[in-house]
Amino acid sequence: MNKKADGIKEPRWLALIAMLASALLYAALPSSLSVGPDWLLLVVVAALILSTLISHRVGHHRVDKALGYTASGVLTLAMVWSLGLLVVAIPKHEIDPKILLRSSVALWVTNILVFALWYWRLDAGGPHEREKVLEHKTGAFLFPQMNSETGSGSRWSPHFVDYLFLAFNTSTALSPTDTPALSRWAKVLMMIQATISLTVLALLAARAVNIL
Repeated sequence: MNKKADGIKEPRWLALIAMLASALLYAALPSSLSVGPDWLLLVVVAALILSTLISHRVGHHRVDKALGYTASGVLTLAMVWSLGLLVVAIPKHEIDPKILLRSSVALWVTNILVFALWYWRLDAGGPHEREKVLEHKTGAFLFPQMNSETGSGSRWSPHFVDYLFLAFNTSTALSPTDTPALSRWAKVLMMIQATISLTVLALLAARAVNIL
Protein backbone atom coordinates (compact mmCIF):
# COMPACT_ATOMS: atom_id res chain seq x y z
CA MET A 1 0.00 0.00 0.00
CA ASN A 2 1.44 3.36 -1.07
CA LYS A 3 1.39 5.28 2.21
CA LYS A 4 3.71 8.07 3.09
CA ALA A 5 3.37 7.00 6.71
CA ASP A 6 5.25 3.84 5.68
CA GLY A 7 8.17 5.91 4.39
CA ILE A 8 7.37 5.77 0.67
CA LYS A 9 8.39 9.06 -0.89
CA GLU A 10 6.56 11.00 -3.55
CA PRO A 11 8.01 9.94 -6.93
CA ARG A 12 9.96 12.64 -8.74
CA TRP A 13 11.01 10.89 -11.94
CA LEU A 14 7.99 12.13 -13.93
CA ALA A 15 8.83 15.73 -13.03
CA LEU A 16 12.42 15.18 -14.17
CA ILE A 17 11.17 13.74 -17.46
CA ALA A 18 8.90 16.78 -17.90
CA MET A 19 11.88 19.09 -17.40
CA LEU A 20 13.95 17.22 -19.97
CA ALA A 21 11.03 17.09 -22.41
CA SER A 22 10.55 20.85 -22.13
CA ALA A 23 14.23 21.43 -22.88
CA LEU A 24 14.12 19.02 -25.83
CA LEU A 25 11.06 20.77 -27.27
CA TYR A 26 12.89 24.08 -26.98
CA ALA A 27 15.91 22.59 -28.75
CA ALA A 28 13.60 21.51 -31.59
CA LEU A 29 12.53 25.10 -32.27
CA PRO A 30 14.15 26.92 -35.20
CA SER A 31 17.23 28.96 -34.28
CA SER A 32 15.35 32.20 -35.00
CA LEU A 33 13.04 31.45 -32.06
CA SER A 34 15.68 30.51 -29.49
CA VAL A 35 18.48 32.25 -27.66
CA GLY A 36 21.97 30.91 -28.20
CA PRO A 37 22.79 27.43 -29.51
CA ASP A 38 19.96 24.90 -29.72
CA TRP A 39 21.64 22.68 -27.14
CA LEU A 40 22.28 25.42 -24.55
CA LEU A 41 19.01 25.15 -22.61
CA LEU A 42 19.17 21.35 -22.64
CA VAL A 43 22.66 21.40 -21.12
CA VAL A 44 21.66 23.94 -18.46
CA VAL A 45 18.53 21.98 -17.50
CA ALA A 46 20.41 18.67 -17.45
CA ALA A 47 23.04 20.21 -15.13
CA LEU A 48 20.32 21.54 -12.82
CA ILE A 49 18.54 18.17 -12.77
CA LEU A 50 21.77 16.42 -11.85
CA SER A 51 22.37 18.95 -9.09
CA THR A 52 18.86 18.51 -7.70
CA LEU A 53 19.25 14.74 -7.67
CA ILE A 54 22.50 15.00 -5.73
CA SER A 55 21.07 17.57 -3.30
CA HIS A 56 17.97 15.45 -2.69
CA ARG A 57 20.02 12.30 -2.22
CA VAL A 58 22.27 13.87 0.44
CA GLY A 59 19.32 15.53 2.21
CA HIS A 60 19.96 19.18 1.27
CA HIS A 61 16.29 19.89 0.64
CA ARG A 62 16.59 23.69 0.64
CA VAL A 63 19.24 23.52 -2.07
CA ASP A 64 17.13 20.97 -3.91
CA LYS A 65 14.12 23.31 -3.80
CA ALA A 66 16.15 26.35 -4.90
CA LEU A 67 17.63 24.46 -7.85
CA GLY A 68 14.17 23.24 -8.82
CA TYR A 69 12.82 26.79 -8.80
CA THR A 70 15.79 27.88 -10.89
CA ALA A 71 15.18 25.15 -13.47
CA SER A 72 11.49 25.99 -13.75
CA GLY A 73 12.30 29.70 -13.97
CA VAL A 74 14.81 29.14 -16.78
CA LEU A 75 12.31 27.01 -18.72
CA THR A 76 9.57 29.61 -18.22
CA LEU A 77 11.73 32.51 -19.40
CA ALA A 78 12.88 30.54 -22.45
CA MET A 79 9.30 29.65 -23.36
CA VAL A 80 8.01 33.23 -22.98
CA TRP A 81 10.96 34.59 -24.96
CA SER A 82 10.38 32.16 -27.84
CA LEU A 83 6.65 32.91 -27.81
CA GLY A 84 7.38 36.60 -28.08
CA LEU A 85 9.76 36.04 -30.99
CA LEU A 86 7.16 33.90 -32.72
CA VAL A 87 4.45 36.54 -32.32
CA VAL A 88 6.78 39.22 -33.72
CA ALA A 89 7.74 37.01 -36.66
CA ILE A 90 4.18 36.32 -37.81
CA PRO A 91 3.47 39.69 -39.49
CA LYS A 92 6.88 39.61 -41.18
CA HIS A 93 6.12 36.23 -42.85
CA GLU A 94 9.68 35.14 -42.14
CA ILE A 95 8.84 31.63 -40.95
CA ASP A 96 7.57 28.82 -43.15
CA PRO A 97 3.93 27.98 -42.30
CA LYS A 98 4.76 24.35 -41.51
CA ILE A 99 7.58 25.39 -39.18
CA LEU A 100 5.24 27.94 -37.62
CA LEU A 101 2.67 25.23 -36.93
CA ARG A 102 5.25 22.84 -35.44
CA SER A 103 6.67 25.62 -33.29
CA SER A 104 3.19 26.49 -32.04
CA VAL A 105 2.52 22.89 -31.04
CA ALA A 106 5.91 22.65 -29.31
CA LEU A 107 5.26 25.82 -27.32
CA TRP A 108 1.75 24.69 -26.41
CA VAL A 109 3.03 21.39 -25.02
CA THR A 110 5.89 23.18 -23.27
CA ASN A 111 3.35 25.49 -21.65
CA ILE A 112 1.59 22.49 -20.11
CA LEU A 113 4.79 20.90 -18.83
CA VAL A 114 6.24 24.12 -17.40
CA PHE A 115 3.13 25.06 -15.45
CA ALA A 116 2.62 21.48 -14.26
CA LEU A 117 6.11 21.77 -12.77
CA TRP A 118 5.24 25.06 -11.09
CA TYR A 119 2.02 23.65 -9.57
CA TRP A 120 3.89 20.56 -8.39
CA ARG A 121 6.71 22.60 -6.83
CA LEU A 122 4.53 25.22 -5.12
CA ASP A 123 1.43 23.42 -3.90
CA ALA A 124 1.51 22.88 -0.11
CA GLY A 125 5.22 23.73 0.01
CA GLY A 126 6.31 21.29 -2.67
CA PRO A 127 6.87 17.51 -2.71
CA HIS A 128 9.22 17.45 0.29
CA GLU A 129 6.74 19.26 2.53
CA ARG A 130 3.82 17.14 1.29
CA GLU A 131 5.75 14.04 2.30
CA LYS A 132 5.69 15.18 5.93
CA VAL A 133 1.92 14.78 6.28
CA LEU A 134 -0.08 11.56 6.27
CA GLU A 135 -2.79 12.87 3.97
CA HIS A 136 -3.18 15.88 1.69
CA LYS A 137 -5.99 17.95 3.21
CA THR A 138 -4.90 21.54 2.53
CA GLY A 139 -3.24 23.17 -0.43
CA ALA A 140 -3.62 25.64 -3.27
CA PHE A 141 -5.88 23.28 -5.23
CA LEU A 142 -9.00 21.38 -4.22
CA PHE A 143 -8.55 17.93 -5.75
CA PRO A 144 -11.67 15.72 -5.84
CA GLN A 145 -9.93 13.09 -3.69
CA MET A 146 -9.64 15.63 -0.85
CA ASN A 147 -13.43 15.54 -0.44
CA SER A 148 -14.02 11.83 -0.96
CA GLU A 149 -13.30 8.59 0.85
CA THR A 150 -10.83 6.50 -1.15
CA GLY A 151 -11.08 3.47 1.05
CA SER A 152 -10.79 2.35 4.64
CA GLY A 153 -7.54 3.52 6.17
CA SER A 154 -6.27 4.86 2.84
CA ARG A 155 -4.19 7.99 2.41
CA TRP A 156 -4.06 10.19 -0.67
CA SER A 157 -1.67 12.89 -1.80
CA PRO A 158 -1.24 14.46 -5.26
CA HIS A 159 1.65 13.37 -7.46
CA PHE A 160 3.06 15.01 -10.57
CA VAL A 161 0.47 13.34 -12.82
CA ASP A 162 -2.30 15.14 -10.92
CA TYR A 163 -0.65 18.51 -11.56
CA LEU A 164 0.01 17.56 -15.18
CA PHE A 165 -3.69 16.78 -15.59
CA LEU A 166 -4.54 20.14 -14.02
CA ALA A 167 -2.18 21.96 -16.38
CA PHE A 168 -3.52 20.08 -19.40
CA ASN A 169 -7.10 21.02 -18.54
CA THR A 170 -6.10 24.65 -18.03
CA SER A 171 -4.49 24.78 -21.49
CA THR A 172 -7.35 23.03 -23.27
CA ALA A 173 -10.45 24.28 -21.45
CA LEU A 174 -8.78 27.60 -20.51
CA SER A 175 -10.35 27.20 -17.07
CA PRO A 176 -10.27 24.81 -14.09
CA THR A 177 -12.34 21.65 -14.54
CA ASP A 178 -12.50 19.21 -11.63
CA THR A 179 -9.79 20.93 -9.56
CA PRO A 180 -10.54 24.52 -8.47
CA ALA A 181 -7.77 26.88 -7.43
CA LEU A 182 -8.02 28.08 -3.84
CA SER A 183 -5.01 30.37 -3.34
CA ARG A 184 -4.37 33.65 -5.13
CA TRP A 185 -0.99 32.60 -6.51
CA ALA A 186 -2.57 29.50 -8.05
CA LYS A 187 -5.29 31.58 -9.69
CA VAL A 188 -2.69 33.99 -11.10
CA LEU A 189 -0.57 31.15 -12.50
CA MET A 190 -3.60 29.52 -14.08
CA MET A 191 -4.60 32.81 -15.69
CA ILE A 192 -1.09 33.23 -17.11
CA GLN A 193 -1.06 29.66 -18.42
CA ALA A 194 -4.49 30.05 -20.03
CA THR A 195 -3.41 33.33 -21.63
CA ILE A 196 -0.31 31.72 -23.13
CA SER A 197 -2.34 28.77 -24.37
CA LEU A 198 -4.93 31.08 -25.92
CA THR A 199 -2.18 33.06 -27.63
CA VAL A 200 -0.64 29.93 -29.10
CA LEU A 201 -3.91 28.35 -30.20
CA ALA A 202 -5.82 31.38 -31.43
CA LEU A 203 -3.07 33.59 -32.82
CA LEU A 204 -0.29 31.24 -33.88
CA ALA A 205 -1.65 27.79 -34.71
CA ALA A 206 -4.80 29.19 -36.35
CA ARG A 207 -2.71 31.59 -38.41
CA ALA A 208 -0.42 28.77 -39.57
CA VAL A 209 -3.36 26.55 -40.59
CA ASN A 210 -4.92 29.38 -42.60
CA ILE A 211 -1.66 29.97 -44.48
CA LEU A 212 -1.28 26.28 -45.47
